[in-house]
Amino acid sequence: MSESQLWDDVDDYFTAHLAPNDDALEAALRDSEAAGLPAISVTANQGKLLQILAQLQGARHILEIGTLGGYSTIWLGRALPADGRLISLEYHPKHAEVATRNIARAGLDKLVEVRVGPALESLPKLADENPPPFDLVFIDADKVNNPHYVDWALKLTSTGSLIVLDNVVRGGRVVDAHSAEPDIQGTRAAIELIARHPRLSGTAIQTVGGKGYDGFALARVLA
Repeated sequence: MSESQLWDDVDDYFTAHLAPNDDALEAALRDSEAAGLPAISVTANQGKLLQILAQLQGARHILEIGTLGGYSTIWLGRALPADGRLISLEYHPKHAEVATRNIARAGLDKLVEVRVGPALESLPKLADENPPPFDLVFIDADKVNNPHYVDWALKLTSTGSLIVLDNVVRGGRVVDAHSAEPDIQGTRAAIELIARHPRLSGTAIQTVGGKGYDGFALARVLA
């Protein structure tokens, strides 16, 4: 058995026992695939982790940067109380359309709003609305802009908030300080921003499984 097959098998075992997909989650994945969206959603285990993190935060307000088909959005939305709110920013209108249908089918349309457009245009508009501080921010969008997304997350959160940055290992390529690849440059810049920022305390976790070799960073807002 190959190492990657073993990763998949272990992931499948954990998922079956701890994070099984239900009808709404399965339909979200199925409809995303049918619509031709890239198969880059978080895994079920990762979605369950996001949900637990939001629950541990006691999150009432969640910001997601990068909706895709709404699979991670559903996991996060289910952590909210009845009067909670999740705003998800999606660049592609087609992705947002698929996500909106998936979110509604999951019964979360009254809690979740998908906003369409470049996130770096949507975020200043959101800030102008003076929303309550977000308790959790999940960043899973274009990696070149990761440091900008972390910076905006800081502006839209407060003491105790949690920022989660996905896909930071990049198959191990994140260690290449000389890489000219925009996703590596953006990811390294975000990690280094978290490391030096006086308002953040962060760490990163390497993962293997259904999405291969990758990982995520966690940053807690200190003040």
